[in-house]
Amino acid sequence: MSAFVDRFDYGLVLRLAERWPLSPLGRNGGGTARRWRYHDDVSGLGVAASISEPFCGDCNRLRITADGQAFTCLFASQGTDLNPAMGSDQELEQVIRALWQRRSDRYSEERHCKADPVPRAEMAYLGG
Repeated sequence: MSAFVDRFDYGLVLRLAERWPLSPLGRNGGGTARRWRYHDDVSGLGVAASISEPFCGDCNRLRITADGQAFTCLFASQGTDLNPAMGSDQELEQVIRALWQRRSDRYSEERHCKADPVPRAEMAYLGG
């Protein structure tokens, strides 16, 4: 288990593994959590450590709020209004595709390089 406790403090995971043995599964491409499976092969757990182990490079998450704002990053400071494109499925698809292709937000990877105190959307607002 020690090979999986290198960059993030997985103290709680280690404590759980002492009582209920765990097997590491790693993180799926595009996934957010490093995962473990209990030896019962039925249940498991995952830890999403987006700050200490960023997954920006293969992130596949687009968050759309109830009022139609699309956020390409959990830590984005603003979203894109999808409401004008709600006229047709084709138009909506084109807008989302263009938004995703031009996205450049990588907050978790770049947060140490920036000193900007830009207000970020709240996780509860984005459904994070």
